[in-house]
Amino acid sequence: MSPHRPGSGTATAVVAFAFWITMAGTTVPTTLYPLYGDAMGFSPVTVTGIFAVYAIGVVVGLLVLGRLSDQIGRRPVLLAATSLSVCGALVFLVAESVPVLCVARVISGFSAALVTGAATASLTELIPQDSRIKPATVALFANMGGLASGTLAAGVLADLAPSPLRTPWVVTLVLAAIAVIGVASTRETAAHRSGFTLRLQPLHVPTEIRSDFLRSAMAAGTGFAVLGVLTAVTGLFTGTVLHESSHTLAGLVVFTAFACTALGQLPVRTVRPGAVLAVACLGLVLGAALMATAMATRAFAPLLIAAAVNGLATGMAVSHGIRDITTRSEPRHRGASVSTFFAVLYSMLAVPAIGVGVLIRATSLRPAGEIFSAAVAVLALVVLLSLVLTRKPAGTPA
Repeated sequence: MSPHRPGSGTATAVVAFAFWITMAGTTVPTTLYPLYGDAMGFSPVTVTGIFAVYAIGVVVGLLVLGRLSDQIGRRPVLLAATSLSVCGALVFLVAESVPVLCVARVISGFSAALVTGAATASLTELIPQDSRIKPATVALFANMGGLASGTLAAGVLADLAPSPLRTPWVVTLVLAAIAVIGVASTRETAAHRSGFTLRLQPLHVPTEIRSDFLRSAMAAGTGFAVLGVLTAVTGLFTGTVLHESSHTLAGLVVFTAFACTALGQLPVRTVRPGAVLAVACLGLVLGAALMATAMATRAFAPLLIAAAVNGLATGMAVSHGIRDITTRSEPRHRGASVSTFFAVLYSMLAVPAIGVGVLIRATSLRPAGEIFSAAVAVLALVVLLSLVLTRKPAGTPA
């Protein structure tokens, strides 16, 4: 099948929508976890394990299938990703036990893994690099915008619609099915395909941008650690510490975090390229301080502000990394490079959530949150120290 004409507005919109709804489906459970806990009788700490299953599924999927769109093309991988999103919603619809929830989360993880590299690479091939709106911008808004809207929409539907554990999944199912139909109507964008081979993908760090890649991944991964913990335990914080039963309130925190991650790429244009990651690290430290304040004072406002600040800082780091990959890495390794970048990020999304779950069991939510906030600040300062010691502009070749 011949490659699709670059710059096609319809194809770009279809791929962006498929990316958006697939990622939205992965955060729908976030505000529903307290309801699942009540219905199935599991403790709040179990939520961190269920969330970690999803993140681990993403990482495994990226490592095993991250090169798939480079091998067989973007379109078939996007079809597989959106189809898995439909399957995940169906499993959630019938879920009545923790093992079934875990199965649904694994399916969601694989859908996210498949769509991340394929959609980012496809958008890069559809949108000319000299376009006013850059491919990395569209990809990040679709990715983080989906993560943001999924949790908020689920919270609103859980509060207002009948059958709060079913209605959000019906809506997700319908939208994901539309994405499948849309992707099926597009044509292939990859000009070169290497042929399918199933093997564990070694982490592919582009040698031509290695230093920038590693620094961006470390900074963005630190921000993702906060996003993961917020996703896993915000409902627990609002319910047990603030004694708020509103699912929309919990969804608002996670929505703010991911929405600001999408918006975080905008300040990049006003910051000197060599200072982007330094500013991002300072933002991560500030966000960690605000999060610790929220835990110490049992206040909602500092938590919401922390989510916004952390999101903006994370978005700056992610945007920096994706921009370098999509503009400076070899096209034949582009899908694998994007997948490796997000494998690092999703590893950071999962592991701290598990650690916080263990801390909550050993102590309680508030001290666990304070310890985690301190760890985030230390990681961000390590990256900042690396930037200061090297004294090398982040935008120059490695």
